[in-house]
Amino acid sequence: MRKLITVNVLVLFLIVTITLISSGCRKKAFDEFYGRPDSLAQPIYQVLKAKGKFTNLIACIDKAGYKDILGAAGYWTFFAPNDSAFQAFFKERGITSVDQLDSGTAQKIVTFALVYNAFPKARLNDYQSNAGWVTNNAFRRRTANYTGFYDDTTLAGVKVKAIGSNRNNSFIVGDNNNKYLTYFMTGYFTAKNLTATDFNYFYPNTTYTGFNIPGGAVVNSDIVAENGYIHETNKVLLPLQSIDQYLAANSQYSEFKKIFDKYLVSFILNTDATNRYKLITGNSDGVYVKTFATGVGFSLNNENFIKAQDNDGQSNCYTLFAPKNDVLLAYVKNVLLENYTSLDVVPMQIILDFVNSHICQSAVWPSKFSVTNNALGEPSTINNSTDIADKQILSNGFFYGTNKVQEANVFRTVYGRSYLDPNYLLMTRALDANYRYTVTIPSLKFTMIMMSDAVLRTRGYDYSSMLSAWTYTTPGTTTLTSGSAPYNAIQRTLATHIVLTPNGELDDLSGSGIIETLGGEYIKWNAGKFTSAGSQDSSYTVNASGTKTSYNGRVYYANNLLTYSVKTIGARIKELGASTSSQFNYFYQLLASNSNYNATTGDIINVQVGTFYTLFIPTNAAIMQAVKDGVLPGNTTTGAPNFAPTAQSDINLVNNFIYYHFLNKTTVVPDGKKAGTYESLFKKASGDAAQFIISNAANSMQVTDNYNRKANVVVASSNNLADRCVIHLIDNYLKYNPN
Repeated sequence: MRKLITVNVLVLFLIVTITLISSGCRKKAFDEFYGRPDSLAQPIYQVLKAKGKFTNLIACIDKAGYKDILGAAGYWTFFAPNDSAFQAFFKERGITSVDQLDSGTAQKIVTFALVYNAFPKARLNDYQSNAGWVTNNAFRRRTANYTGFYDDTTLAGVKVKAIGSNRNNSFIVGDNNNKYLTYFMTGYFTAKNLTATDFNYFYPNTTYTGFNIPGGAVVNSDIVAENGYIHETNKVLLPLQSIDQYLAANSQYSEFKKIFDKYLVSFILNTDATNRYKLITGNSDGVYVKTFATGVGFSLNNENFIKAQDNDGQSNCYTLFAPKNDVLLAYVKNVLLENYTSLDVVPMQIILDFVNSHICQSAVWPSKFSVTNNALGEPSTINNSTDIADKQILSNGFFYGTNKVQEANVFRTVYGRSYLDPNYLLMTRALDANYRYTVTIPSLKFTMIMMSDAVLRTRGYDYSSMLSAWTYTTPGTTTLTSGSAPYNAIQRTLATHIVLTPNGELDDLSGSGIIETLGGEYIKWNAGKFTSAGSQDSSYTVNASGTKTSYNGRVYYANNLLTYSVKTIGARIKELGASTSSQFNYFYQLLASNSNYNATTGDIINVQVGTFYTLFIPTNAAIMQAVKDGVLPGNTTTGAPNFAPTAQSDINLVNNFIYYHFLNKTTVVPDGKKAGTYESLFKKASGDAAQFIISNAANSMQVTDNYNRKANVVVASSNNLADRCVIHLIDNYLKYNPN
């Protein structure tokens, strides 16, 4: 029995031994095939430790609690400050070692140096778009650092637990609003036509090397680790403030911040953020999202960019120009509040425009001030050499503290005279619908005759918020119309009040003259008074009671409207020529007896309502000469016209004569501005319009017909206004070629 047991034990021993030997062989083969290769780089933490020149950083990582994260698998880029960088950092802070840093500061240093995803130097210039890499289009990367929950105070003075917006004007749950690190590299700078000056503008005491970080440089790049890349730096960075944080921390911009706080910032209780805060801290305080109003160019506390694509923050950031308190207060008083008692009663759009004129939805590099537009679509009027008192690269963009307020076009141009005056709200509304982006062009010079709300309403015009439409009430009645007809009427009237005056043609109203308005119609002035075709019809003039100068021109304050004429051109010819003593009489008689003329309405066939014309009417003597020359029917000896011919051939002569004296589709006056070949209303046998040539000078104009005959405009009797038409008297008739 004992022998059997002994044998069994021996067999079992042999089996176990053989099994162990076999298992060991298999494990060795497994490890050899699947095990960690000896050549594989160690994780970031171990690589840093092995280098021997990151002892302070290692201590910082340990204190921050990031050893396990950086010492294991992952996908990171680490901008690692060396020991020399830490020695400089310690000296700046008056300490001697990491031991004197708290864990929170250590964590800030580590997380702001830690960039998501692994990027070698060659890829940091490139933007990870949704469509793939965009070469040399990146200068920022998202870090592991974020502000999270913090303490803030509302406008009412209530202390709240807050969190920043992580989108412009809104908040998305699950986005930590991570801060970005900006770097400065040759590839990006070359592609964007930037130079070392753009870097040294912010960091004058740091040498630009072609691979810099804020205030420092990368001294050794592309140190490979198992879980990413290490770029050795000579600068320890604490997390950069956001634009919102920097603005709040600097009292010299407190007045600018007040505008945001009072009119454009809200603290909105957020249930999801509150629940998350409770889960993390156990505290049940409500969490409020600090939100910037819709319409603000960007939320100053948004660390992300637009988020049109997930990584678009790599390729761009925001810029804020913040005026210092003294210049801001002076501008608010002298410009924004010229016609208001306080910002509390200023329309919100004005406040938005003021703020947005200082906001850019892109990076404004120092050398690109004049070519980078703000949120209003305008380049900066601030000089990067003389007007900047403070410049900062921050976590979500560029910050410039200024000694000057941005001169927004909506305020500094003639448009601003109505926009900033509550007495001209209707005019501003009309301008916004059509001409705002014309009269705010600073390089063009305008004269604008102001239309006050009181004057417009007296003339029957108004805007109904209930109807969302312009209205017109016939003066003296209760008959009201709304919609397109009043809108078109107010736009045509408005255009008659705007004049392009590149040479200051209306700066002095003491004399007299005629000038074309933005709508193509003409107005006249004489000794400080204006006349339009419509005011002429109603026998009144518009008095200029005051004037103000803007950056791109001048405005005149008027006591009435320069209205357009509703009379037909034929009716205006009748007014000019009905008297037998008038030099326009013979032409009028030719027209009045013509079958193409409606004596009741004044309509002329082929003369279209809404089309611009210039009419050249020959003097009575010139028409008599036309009769003598056989161009018109009548007594060829005496020149007495036959005003009512019956023969078709004679009727045709009259028709052709009348139409050839109409310049088609444009108005011309003797101001030296328009000249050249123009078409008449007369059609030749071929169907083509007969032409004539205009020679034009100030107070002198000449018309040359098909036979090279000259007719001079009699200026003293010319420049007669009609519905989209100017009527001149000429000292000769115009002879057409029928073929």
